[in-house]
Amino acid sequence: MAGAAAASAAAAAVASGISARPVAPRPSPSRARAPRSVVRAAISVEKGEKAYTVEKSEEIFNAAKELMPGGVNSPVRAFKSVGGQPIVFDSVKGSRMWDVDGNEYIDYVGSWGPAIIGHADDTVSAALIETLKKGTSFGAPCVLENVLAEMVISAVPSIEMVRFVNSGTEACMGALRLVRAFTGREKILKFEGCYHGHADSFLVKAGSGVATLGLPDSPGVPKGATSETLTAPYNDVEAVKKLFEENKGQIAAVFLEPVVGNAGFIPPQPGFLNALRDLTKQDGALLVFDEVMTGFRLAYGGAQEYFGITPDVSTLGKIIGGGLPVGAYGGRKDIMEMVAPAGPMYQAGTLSGNPLAMTAGIHTLKRLMEPGTYDYLDKITGDLVRGVLDAGAKTGHEMCGGHIRGMFGFFFTAGPVHNFGDAKKSDTAKFGRFYRGMLEEGVYLAPSQFEAGFTSLAHTSQDIEKTVEAAAKVLRRI
Repeated sequence: MAGAAAASAAAAAVASGISARPVAPRPSPSRARAPRSVVRAAISVEKGEKAYTVEKSEEIFNAAKELMPGGVNSPVRAFKSVGGQPIVFDSVKGSRMWDVDGNEYIDYVGSWGPAIIGHADDTVSAALIETLKKGTSFGAPCVLENVLAEMVISAVPSIEMVRFVNSGTEACMGALRLVRAFTGREKILKFEGCYHGHADSFLVKAGSGVATLGLPDSPGVPKGATSETLTAPYNDVEAVKKLFEENKGQIAAVFLEPVVGNAGFIPPQPGFLNALRDLTKQDGALLVFDEVMTGFRLAYGGAQEYFGITPDVSTLGKIIGGGLPVGAYGGRKDIMEMVAPAGPMYQAGTLSGNPLAMTAGIHTLKRLMEPGTYDYLDKITGDLVRGVLDAGAKTGHEMCGGHIRGMFGFFFTAGPVHNFGDAKKSDTAKFGRFYRGMLEEGVYLAPSQFEAGFTSLAHTSQDIEKTVEAAAKVLRRI
């Protein structure tokens, strides 16, 4: 307990020196202290200005390790796969982030996807302030739930009825129970490297932090929880056909990310999604699109609108909460009417549909409805990916990558990458050096080779140019 108390005191002491600046952070003064033994980083700035260290980040994170497992509340944030210590952030605005030492970064994580219109959007923030005056949570129905539900139903082809929850994990948990209740079957099929949250049944050959940390299936998950989970390589139709033949009439649903984002950016091969739609229909199974990442990002109607394939059930999150905790699952009305209190399948949540998350989601989706939104995302993201890959080719690095609208990724391997097995051929050590170099140039990417990146409407052509220039510089150096 003494260690925890000391860590708390250290964190409080560091936090007391962090300014509560609203938008534009002030650089911290330079320090003449001798280098510490912990990993440090120097963030480059414009010529003529002094470089900044991450001293406060180091102090806060060292204290955090005594307070929280690994010092973080979500594993991939810990920088385990890229080396060094995490950057502790203080504020965000538009396409930029500022850490507690005052260093500025162009951000391509976007809070892992929600910030599609930019961080701390003025319109969303103003609406939240007005809603906040009425209360943060009612634990009872509010009209804002109806408004956002109508927007989601009108946008997403598969959704005729929706249930709001508080996270993508919770959405997938609800969808899992729902498909089993509706079909009366227990088996599910998922794809290697796809991540559908940390529910027991999904932690089989999962992506995201599981892939980043190189973990096997998680300890603490009973064999019974995963015994009905089948897996196949993504983009492998023949493997799926074989599993359906071996388990005829037993598979409740096929779950997948229509574009993989949790093993890096991996799009479906032509005909793959169509084949899954046909196979599930033939067997009486359901098709579930996990659109927690792709929903409202690849198109206003998500990946299912972009590819023209309508699943039976969809899960959503991230963007529909505009930066606040949210999730949702929805589908055909006959399926959704299984959910309590309309039907017997139970699922509930204290903060589900809370007015703050609903407000942020409503105003985020309104912005995305404006003409030209997805054309703009496609242009800037395409310029970014082409620029980075071109810089890689010119400097002799084997790289591949791609994008769809506001979602992108690249791998340090010649490719092509069609599944998680291909992605694992990447030079992760080189990615780590590239990642740390980009931090030094003021660019914040996802701290894992196996995570997709995201752009926003707040990113400018100047942001893209600076990022490509930074990438070229780092790639020459490594």
